[in-house]
Order: sequence, then C-alpha cells, then structure tokens
Amino acid sequence: MSPGGLGEPVRRREDPRLLTGHGRFLDDLGHDALAAAFVRSPHAHARVVDIDVAGALEVAGLVAIYTWEDLPGRVGEPLPLLIPHPALTHGRTAHPLARDVVRHVGEPVVMVVARDRYLAEDAAELIRVEYEPLPAVVGLENAERAAHLVHEDVPGNVGAVLHQETGDVDAAIEAAPHVLEFRLDIERSASMPLEGRGVYARWDADDESLRVYTSTQASTSVRAAVAAKLGLAPARVEVIAPDVGGGFGVKIVHPWPEEILVPWAARLLGREVKWTEDRREHFVAAAHERGQIQRVRVGFDDAGRLLGLDVRILHDHGAYTPYGIIIPIITSTQLLGPYKPGAYRAEVRSLYTNTLIVTPYRGAGRPQGVFCMERTMDRIADHLGLDRARVREANLIQPDEFPYDQGLTFQDGRPLIYDSGDYPELLRKVKDLIGWEGFEAERAAAAAEGRRIGVGLGCYVEGTGVGPYEGGHVEIDSSGRVHVSTGLTSQGQSHQTVFAQIAAAELGVPIEDVRVTTGDTRRFGYAVGTFASRAAVMSGNAIALACRKVRDKALRIAGEALEADPGDLEITDGVVHVRGDRSAAVPLRTVAVLSNPLRYAFDEEAARATQFAVGGSPDEPPVPRGEEPGLEGRDYYSPPRSTFASGAHAAIVEVDPDTAEVRVLRYAVVHDCGRLINPMVVEGQIHGGVAQGIGGALYERMAYDESGQLLNASFMDFLMPYATEIPRIETDHLETPSPLNPLGIKGAGEAGVIPVSAVIASAVEDAEGLRIDAMPLAPDGLYELRLRARDDPALRTRRASRAAARG
Repeated sequence: MSPGGLGEPVRRREDPRLLTGHGRFLDDLGHDALAAAFVRSPHAHARVVDIDVAGALEVAGLVAIYTWEDLPGRVGEPLPLLIPHPALTHGRTAHPLARDVVRHVGEPVVMVVARDRYLAEDAAELIRVEYEPLPAVVGLENAERAAHLVHEDVPGNVGAVLHQETGDVDAAIEAAPHVLEFRLDIERSASMPLEGRGVYARWDADDESLRVYTSTQASTSVRAAVAAKLGLAPARVEVIAPDVGGGFGVKIVHPWPEEILVPWAARLLGREVKWTEDRREHFVAAAHERGQIQRVRVGFDDAGRLLGLDVRILHDHGAYTPYGIIIPIITSTQLLGPYKPGAYRAEVRSLYTNTLIVTPYRGAGRPQGVFCMERTMDRIADHLGLDRARVREANLIQPDEFPYDQGLTFQDGRPLIYDSGDYPELLRKVKDLIGWEGFEAERAAAAAEGRRIGVGLGCYVEGTGVGPYEGGHVEIDSSGRVHVSTGLTSQGQSHQTVFAQIAAAELGVPIEDVRVTTGDTRRFGYAVGTFASRAAVMSGNAIALACRKVRDKALRIAGEALEADPGDLEITDGVVHVRGDRSAAVPLRTVAVLSNPLRYAFDEEAARATQFAVGGSPDEPPVPRGEEPGLEGRDYYSPPRSTFASGAHAAIVEVDPDTAEVRVLRYAVVHDCGRLINPMVVEGQIHGGVAQGIGGALYERMAYDESGQLLNASFMDFLMPYATEIPRIETDHLETPSPLNPLGIKGAGEAGVIPVSAVIASAVEDAEGLRIDAMPLAPDGLYELRLRARDDPALRTRRASRAAARG
C-alpha cells in the first residue's frame, strides 16, 4: 500500500495552515463591505405595535433600515419548511424579519446597514420598537397544558404527533413477568462553534450574478434557497463556504434569515454587505437542541430480556419548525440501539414553546434516545439484581442476524434495517478496556481512601450516510496533480485528508499530489450537505467511483501509448506500467496530455498531443465517441438506505462526598464505523464528541425563566468543559464493513457524543446509589438528590446486589 492509502493514520493536511493562522474564515473577508446589524426582540412573545426609526436616521454612515414591510415578494414570505413530514401537521416557520408577532427572544425585527458594524449597532440602538407583551409558553409541561398558545392557529401547541409501533405492545407488557414505569428528562443545550454564523455577499450588476460567502454546512442548499427567494436562476448564484470554524449542526439550517437578507440588501444597494454573529446573538438567535421529557413503560422477563417497550416523548421544538421533526424521528428510532426490543411503540408529541428554535446539534436526537434505552437497561438490572452488562448482553442483536429489520421508518424515509455489526464484541471490548470485571476491587481501594467512585456503560447504534446523494469530480492535469471536488462543506472533519487518501488509493498516486476542494458551488454545484455523519460515506464513495472512471480511462489511453492491454496495466506512484515490468511505463501526467488532443503546442508536454504527433486510425475521431477531452471523471453515490455504525462506551467517575462534584477519571470507547479510512481522524472525531458529551452531561444547559428570558446567554454563565475536565480517552476499533457501499464504510462524526449522558448517569448512579433520571447533572442537582434520598429510600438503587452479580 502506498503512503497515504486507506487505513493509514495520515496526519491532517489541514493543520499546518490552520494552526499557523493562515485559515480563511468568514470574518476574514469583506473588510470594505457595508455592515449589517439587527434589532432583535427582547420579548419571548409579543405583538409588534410600532417601529420608530426616526432616531437612527441622523447616524452618520447609515445606509439603510429595513423592516418586514420593506421586504418584497418572496423575500418577505416565511422561510421554507425544509423537511416536510406527514406527522408535522402544524409546521410553522418565521419571516426573515418579524411581521406582526415575535415568538422568542432574539427574533430579528429590523435590519440596519451602515458603513461599518459600529455605526450599524449605534443606529440599531436608536430604533424604538413598541411591543404588546403576550403570555409566554416556556417549558414542555406548560406547552402540554396549553393554557396559552405560541401560534394562535396551532391547537394545544402541538406541531406534530409521530407514532411508530411494531408488535402488540400493550399485550406484551401486560403479560411480562416484570413491569416498570418511570420518567426521564433531558434539558436544552446548544453547540458553541468557535466561529458563529456569518454572511458576506456581493452583486455583480454587469452580468447579474450574486456571490455569497457564508459559514454554512450546506453551500449548495443555501444557493438554492437564495436563488428561490431572490428570483434568480441558480446558475447566477455562487455560494462559497470558506473555512468554517465549527458547525455541529447549528449551521445546517438553510437559509437562516440573514442568509436571505444580506444578499438581498447587497443586490438592492449594489454594494458588498456583510454580517457576522456576535456571541450573544448566537445564544438567542441561532438554535438549540436536546430538550425532551420521556415517559417509559417496559415489560421484561427474569433474564432482563425486553418483551415490550412503550415510550411517550414530549419534544420541545421551540417557536418554529424550519428543520421539521427530524430530531424526534431520530430519537424514536435510534432509541432501540443494538437491542431487540420485542414489541415497541414510540409516540412523540412535538410542541411549540416561546423559546429558540431546535435544530440538530451533534448527535441530533440520538443522545436523548440512547439515554432512554440505556437508563431502561440499568433500571431493569437494578430491579432484578443483575449485572448491567449481562442485561445488555441478553438483548443484543447477534452477528448472524444481519441485516436486521427493526420494522420502523428512519429519518431518510427508508426502512430501519441495520446493515452489519458485531454488538457482543463491542460490549466485550469496552468491558476489557475499562476493567469492568475487576472494578469492585478498584472501588474498595478507593473507598479505603475515602473516595467514592462508580462505573457506567452504554451502547448505541448510529444511522449514518443518509441520502439522497453526493457527488465527486476528479481531474488529473498535465503536471500529474489530482484535483478532487465535492459539494460538501468541511467544518473540521478532515475532508482535505480523508478524501485525498481515497483518491490516492484509488488512482495509485502519492497523497501529496492530491488537492481537495469542498463547499464551493463554482467547482461542484450539486450536493446535499455535511451533517448526520454522512460525508465519508456519501462523498467518499462518490469520489471513489469518479476515480475509477478516471483510472479506467487512464489505463485505456496508456495502453494505446504502450501498445499493451489495459488489463495488464497498473498505476504505482503516479506512473502507469505493465504489471511486473516497470520499464514499459508512462507517467499519468503524460496520459493527461494525451487525453486532450491539441492543434497547438504550448510546451514540450503539449507537443506530445498535437495532431501530427498522435497517431491512431484515420477512420476514428481524435476524441472517441461518448468521451470528452481531458483525464477527468464525475460520479454520484446514492444509497439504498442508511448504513449503521455502532459502539460502546464506558466511564469511571469520582463523586465528591461533600461538594457533589463529578470528575470523569477514565473514559473508554469502542467504535465500529466499517472500513477505516484514517484511524487517527476517527479517534479525533471520537475525542471531540466525548468532550461535547461530557459538556452535555455535566455542564451545558439553557436556563430560561418563566417569561422566556435566557438567563445564561454568555460564557460567564453557560458552562463548557475545559481540557482539564476531559480525561484521557481510550479507544479501540472494530471493523464490520457495510455491504451497502463500494468502500464498505460507515460514518463516525457523531459517535463520540451519543451515549455520554447515559454513561455518566450510569456511573454516577453506581457511585452514589441514587437514581439519576435527568441530565445534565450539576453538583447542586446531585446534592438535592442526596437530600431527597434521605427522606425517600426508594430513590436509592440496589448497587450492592448488582456488584455481587458482576463479581
């Protein structure tokens, strides 16, 4: 295998540029552009009575002020509902600028354009908006009671009711030897990318074209949205994602209001216009995720095997539903994890609240689902006095049962069929990594020192590589360089490295000769986006297929030059040669020249392809029928359905007996993403995901008061873990190739974050002997649990009997 091939831990090619300050982010662009700022609602729910801009008109450098009434035609219409679904019966989206009513703090009401951002902010401060406050609906229980409505035309605040069921759930639970019922809670959280959202646009009046730079996860989708809203042909709109300082899902919405308003203003004014989000705007005007209440009823036998599982979920989707109900769909289907649930029913009621919209955040509904199932597994183990790992083992799908049909419909509208895996081996490996069987001795040693520790584990399955398609374009130029393009954007997933490895392996060239371009609609116009752990599966396979086209053409042309059968040729280090005979060879750069018949010679290489230098039959055209000049190929990959990665995590935590602080001592991950392209990149993705998962388990929460004000909208109050809070993460890999795609790969981008809350809850519960039913778990929350347990012994778990079962 040549250096840089598949499976090798190639160092990230992006890092030297980014780590030395040579990144090119959105705010590095457009220094001379006009700047936009927004007047945003201070109320969670209010009627807009009047907008008085008179005080701002005297600000020097002011260029324009826009309200909803200034927005023409499609520009002023509600933003698109991106993913319709039959269960989403009352989908609602916002206008780019509030029309009559604001429904969350931070909703944009007025747009100001000025010579620079300082002046735009000054003018915005002088605009007076008169509001008539309306009752705010905050929290899922208030939304469910529906004493007040977020949207007057949405009864009960219910945007959607999603129901999926397999088997006779009620009968299975009624007949079960054991039945448990309980409630679980997950609070809101949000991603905090290093770079917030931002848009920079310029209009070229001469050729009536628009160029938009935006910090997005879906440049082609933004192009389609901007073209539709501004009434432009898509070919007249270019959208480019420069370096993007983190996405994590918040930048998958397309379009954000600003992505319509800034290009519209640039076109209207004939000037470059730019807006970049400040941190408070990100807290109150971007997007959140996670918030759910889960009510569980489960029936099981004496071995802990699931016989019937009934889960009723309340999902908080905020004030609007621009991204549909993808998150609760994922929660209700991925909840099943690697287990056979017997009969299963999930009913999700997705509710409107006067809080910020909910769109995918790394994990996208899976952390909530895994929390539900893994807490259920621990409840069963506690009830029966069994080891937690043994209960999981009793329910695992076995390797010989693939493909395994769970009988549900996944987020891509396709059947929830697991393609491959070895779940018992994942669990075995993670138990070995964490030292599961010998943990009681470790606990006893810690207790002798006055320390309180516990161990937890969790398993998950992650649907990756969702369709409908992605494409790739590959070209070899006359210098031998390989240019790879795909429409996907990159926000740190190492596309420059991983896609180069795929091309190098497929074409037999050194990885140093491969250049990768992503997120630029000028280079590749058709794509879906980077989200849902789909980039490697989708674009990786598309690039591989495109490379195979190029390789076949290169071997055919080289065969003519060498007078050899193409089937006898191979490519090594960028040179085509007869298999086993390096003396009969031609470099790929020469093949690239020969692929493009020329009339004129511009240099010595070009002279080889001119009409008198190239022979061939006089009865055949220089460019064979059905082919194009040049050594390039384009192809697309469209999967029949999603592929399913999987994994198991385990952690050891220490809980302070006095302060109730939780410290993660060790964390272990075993992951199966099919065939590994670059294990170093996969481990980096896992490490980052675990860090975010620990943040979500112990620190991150969005604290709203009853009036809908976000009380912790700054880094002074919103906590995130530092490197000091993240332990060394031990990893191991399992490779069960997917049969659904040519490379046999599965996604890895969200694996690290998915089960962390469940694992930490399991470990803290094990350390404390207290039921942990809600996350995130802050010290004050754990302290309150301790106090309640003194008065109610039923809140304690049977840790001793479980330890005996494990020992």
